[in-house]
Amino acid sequence: MNTIEAAQGFSAMGSESRLEVLQALVRAGNAGLRVGDIQERTGIAASTLAHHLKFLSAANLIVQSKQGRVIMSTANFDYLNALAGFILENCCSEAGEKP
Repeated sequence: MNTIEAAQGFSAMGSESRLEVLQALVRAGNAGLRVGDIQERTGIAASTLAHHLKFLSAANLIVQSKQGRVIMSTANFDYLNALAGFILENCCSEAGEKP
């Protein structure tokens, strides 16, 4: 992951509402959540939630899939791990410490 990709990922999380949605999806694990379930857990209005989900999906932070008539949203754990790795990869290197 390069700096530009990382900045885009972190920027997409830069809203309280989007971060709340992402955290709900992380807590749900690989099963993901239906849009209605996300709305229940976050209290975000449907139209606003749709905007946030689209934003998170475009930033590759979540994956959406259609299962019959239901759209499921799941955290993109591989990408989230890459973001965490990016920010921590040089941890403490100048201090001569190991985390």
